[in-house]
Amino acid sequence: MVGVTPVAPQEGGSAPPAGQKATGRATILGILAALSGLMFGLDTGVVAGALPFMAVDFHAGPVLQGWIVSSMMAGAAFGAMFAGRISVSFGRTGAMLGAGIFFLIGTLFCAFAPDVGVMIVGRVLLGLAVGVAAFAAPLYISEITVESARGAMISFYQLMVSLGIFLAFISDSFLSSGGHWRWMLGIMALPAILFLIVVLVLPQSPRWLMMRGDTERARTVLRVLRSDEEVAEAELADIHSRLSKSSDAGFGLFRSNRHFRRSVFLGIVLQIMQQLSGINALLYYAPRVFEAAHFGVNASVWATTLVGLTNMVFTGVAIMFADRWGRRPLLLASCAIVGGALVGVSTVLAYGGESVTASFLLCGFILLFVAGFAIGEGPLVWALCSEVQPTRGRDFGIGCSTVTNWVANWVISSIFPLMMLVMGASGAFVLFAVFNGIFLLITLGFVPETKGTSLEQIEANLFAGVSLRHLGEQREHEQ
Repeated sequence: MVGVTPVAPQEGGSAPPAGQKATGRATILGILAALSGLMFGLDTGVVAGALPFMAVDFHAGPVLQGWIVSSMMAGAAFGAMFAGRISVSFGRTGAMLGAGIFFLIGTLFCAFAPDVGVMIVGRVLLGLAVGVAAFAAPLYISEITVESARGAMISFYQLMVSLGIFLAFISDSFLSSGGHWRWMLGIMALPAILFLIVVLVLPQSPRWLMMRGDTERARTVLRVLRSDEEVAEAELADIHSRLSKSSDAGFGLFRSNRHFRRSVFLGIVLQIMQQLSGINALLYYAPRVFEAAHFGVNASVWATTLVGLTNMVFTGVAIMFADRWGRRPLLLASCAIVGGALVGVSTVLAYGGESVTASFLLCGFILLFVAGFAIGEGPLVWALCSEVQPTRGRDFGIGCSTVTNWVANWVISSIFPLMMLVMGASGAFVLFAVFNGIFLLITLGFVPETKGTSLEQIEANLFAGVSLRHLGEQREHEQ
């Protein structure tokens, strides 16, 4: 791990003091923004419990079930394609407000769907909301938070995703005995309304305001977010120096600057590998996996709830240690734990039979898999993707990686039921274990340690040609 030294002034601006602490106001606003992750998690998790009952009412086979689940991912990919443009035009908070409206409309479509067609339309609308929110919220959090707390705060977004999944599983578990899948889906309207109210109190990101040339409003927001005026002015000068560096932005910067292309491609690879970890195949179809191990329907739903609890608890571990231990150690440990656990899952599914011992072993390995994912591959991929992109290219760069995440998510969620039919559940999880081994090697070779480093320092390193692996080092660069 690279040692951290004081940040030198960059390009005529005064760097924020090293070791700057997060203020309570910035933390509260970051938590409120992270509630978009709660909506993401609720709509991700609720379908696992509702799907078996929905499939009976709609006479949906494995392929149609795959489309019901994956239609949200297709919508999210489409939403993420335009999220950057929306975020630039209306700001990060404007994008989240629009997402909240679509969360509510999509929920109502799903709850009252008379057939599969309307259900898929509702799921696509939810996907549009998720795609925009998953882009805007981590970006907003990264831009209002100081470097000493940035990893924890972005990871808090993932904690909200995990909490949403867990709450959805709990709701599904209580409603599963009567097969009330419409209530499972419809109850999500309440948090959607809450999220809409919350977004209205969030100020715009100071970096976005600076991009719009509104320096005075940016100064006002920074003085609210930071510990004192001197710190706010230093950060304002740093942002200004970064923005004045180049007139290119977005695709123009991508086309003209090979260093920016490196950060974009790193974000794309990270998001692909996150999806190839196998986590969403498990979360969307967890009851199916447990049924493959001879659990009953109700037992499968409750076991799925335990998966959600584990995901939430260990995401909390990532929040505690992301800014203490760093991104790389947690990500490496995550890849190793997930890969080993998936080998265990595959072995039990292949040779465990129907014994009680095999059932307990399967639960143990699945929970280990989820815990391993939650400490690294889940939250830290989102954190890194928001940290390595430069200010003028951040919307474009994060947009590319977010679209990639949802396209990969859509592909995997679409084909996983067929994978289980063709390869068997055991073969499918062996394949995911191999992908986690590849992710570990990619992390070793290319992923930087960004702990305690300002976004402006990472950007300076990127454009100075520093290798991806060392972007988080504190260096001085010639002006």
